[in-house]
Amino acid sequence: MAVILETLQLHLADDYRVERELGRGGMATVYFARDLRRQRDVAIKVLNPELAATIGADRFEREITLASRLDHPHILGFYESGNADGLLYYVMPFVKGESVRDRLNREGQLPVTEAVRIVLEVADALGMAHEQGIVHRDIKPENIMLLENGHALVADFGIARAATEGDAQKLTQTGMAVGTPVYMSPEQSTGEKVGPAADIYSLGCVLYEMLSGDPPFTGKNAMAIMARHAMDTVPSIRIIRQTVPDEVEEAIYAAMEKSPADRPRTTAEFAAIITTPMNETQMRRVDRMTMMRRIPTPVPVPPKVPLWKKPAAVRSALVAAVAIGVGIWQFAPQARQANAAGGLDPSRIAVLYFADETSGSEYGYLADGLTESLIASLTNVQGLDVVSRGGVEQFRGSTAPLDSIGKVLNAGTIVRGELVKEGDKLRVNVRLIDGESGVDFDRAKVEREGKDALTLRDSLASQVAQLIRTRVGREIKLRDQRDATRNEGAWALVQRAEAVRKRAESHLSDRSQANADFNSADSLLAIAEGLDSRWAEPVIMRGRVAYRRAYIDRTDPGVARRYIDISRGHIERGLLLSPQNPDALEVRGNLKFMTSIMNLVVDESAKQQLIDSARTDWEAATQANPLQAGAWASLSVAYYRVTGGTLLDVNNAAKKALEADAYLANAESIINRLFVSSYDLGKFEPDAVRWCDEGNRRLRCAVPRHVKCRRHCPGDVAHG
Repeated sequence: MAVILETLQLHLADDYRVERELGRGGMATVYFARDLRRQRDVAIKVLNPELAATIGADRFEREITLASRLDHPHILGFYESGNADGLLYYVMPFVKGESVRDRLNREGQLPVTEAVRIVLEVADALGMAHEQGIVHRDIKPENIMLLENGHALVADFGIARAATEGDAQKLTQTGMAVGTPVYMSPEQSTGEKVGPAADIYSLGCVLYEMLSGDPPFTGKNAMAIMARHAMDTVPSIRIIRQTVPDEVEEAIYAAMEKSPADRPRTTAEFAAIITTPMNETQMRRVDRMTMMRRIPTPVPVPPKVPLWKKPAAVRSALVAAVAIGVGIWQFAPQARQANAAGGLDPSRIAVLYFADETSGSEYGYLADGLTESLIASLTNVQGLDVVSRGGVEQFRGSTAPLDSIGKVLNAGTIVRGELVKEGDKLRVNVRLIDGESGVDFDRAKVEREGKDALTLRDSLASQVAQLIRTRVGREIKLRDQRDATRNEGAWALVQRAEAVRKRAESHLSDRSQANADFNSADSLLAIAEGLDSRWAEPVIMRGRVAYRRAYIDRTDPGVARRYIDISRGHIERGLLLSPQNPDALEVRGNLKFMTSIMNLVVDESAKQQLIDSARTDWEAATQANPLQAGAWASLSVAYYRVTGGTLLDVNNAAKKALEADAYLANAESIINRLFVSSYDLGKFEPDAVRWCDEGNRRLRCAVPRHVKCRRHCPGDVAHG
């Protein structure tokens, strides 16, 4: 950034003495300067060059001029703006104080009264801006400044709007996003037109963080965070901090409704909820309402209408549900209790990801492929309960004690291994470990020539099955892998492609790199397909990659449609090779559902037909594989929308999803769906109570704060 500083110093020398950098963010860098004409300290904010090129000088000047007209005691105004040799900048007062982010970094949590006062001041400022047709679009702790007297100033009006009105596709290609995912409303994350409700949502997130010390939703990347905003339950702030008044928690719930129509219409309405103490009747109503709020449902239930809920499904939430259903994001559940016999069941198996101990760790893709193939081989073996890939993913490379991992996964048997290379040979050293004590009870090694990876895979599965047979005292009969190949090169390429795909998912913030990785994965799969034209897996994986890209680019209907068409072509070819392949059927259902939800077809009857057809595909996938957890999870949402879908269908599908994979990324939403649908079906005892208790155990009481559902939450006193 030295070049930018030097450019400013050169071009603004007549008016400002630019001295030093104050800080930087995703969109701009701020410099401290002295206004030479007026003898005052100022801050100069300079847009990052990529963003400046995307917006353009004319649009920037227009939006900044519009925002500069906002005159409010809690808005940080502008002095002037300009263009310094291509650098777009604006000058604002230098605030002696700190941002809310600085305060949170130092103190963790703010006093309740102070957090409420700050939010009310920001709400008042936003209300005035909204009345003039200006939406901030990027409310976050970094953009709320605190003066030395503690009062708040909202900063950066105009930048987000200028970026939004610019070339969105070009902006996306730079890897930048308008808004911050941690505080971004569901509609903003899907690229829909945003209004004041988006600012209210973000302000609810900021209030939550000021009170709890953490944002309401976090994740390993931007897509994971946005998905949680779209689908997950808002955790109860009073579980974390019981001194928070009920009305403040209710204001957070209201502001963070998934649908903009269900939020307060104005910031004044939002402020009124915070400042109106609840009487006992209202609190009972809120308990009832918060229990019902968490899942989008178009099924009218007249006696159970919450304060802010309307009977309309949230488009972005439903699209995210499908994406989550294919296992994109991870969820780490809390430890479950040991079995009733007093120990962990040895027939519950956790295969931890094998370590790549080869020189230079060049075989990481193979170590992962061997691990995942072993999990697939052991899954569905009668008498075994195998932890899913999502369950063991959280312990990849972990140094946690093995007995602790066993207790978290409720696994009496742990399989751990390492891949080593000696000369031309690859060897897997595998250990079976007692999940209760963490002590090894058996070990073996499997060795093959380096080019013979398929034989290594099959021998490994056979050897581990023999060790488990001795452990559990029963016959272990491995099933043949579905649609298997005997082509060494094709199998190895698919493992490489999967590793590259995972890398793309972990670097979505760098869209250029992610796109390059997705392209590489597709190319590797295409080569694998050429090596074994009868093997369905690489073809179907190409369909999954294209579907994922359609979801990522869903804000651009043209791009999304192109990838949907590409994905559909691959999936249909895959189904010709393997007509009942559950993965292909699941993705085909996803494609139909996305096409309908994204309004890529205009006719309403055609949309409904697509949703009904998606249901048929997902049901076929679950018939082909009763443990197809992603399809069950998608069905549990889609039954709200399909012709003839019922709450009983929703409840049953959610149960099946959780039974198939307790570590699904959206397990929190599924548990909540089970609670609410059980209650709506009149099955409070024992079903709804069971899911309350399960949510309280696994999610630290982050379930709807109903009087009976809170009874097992430590220190929480139920109302009514």
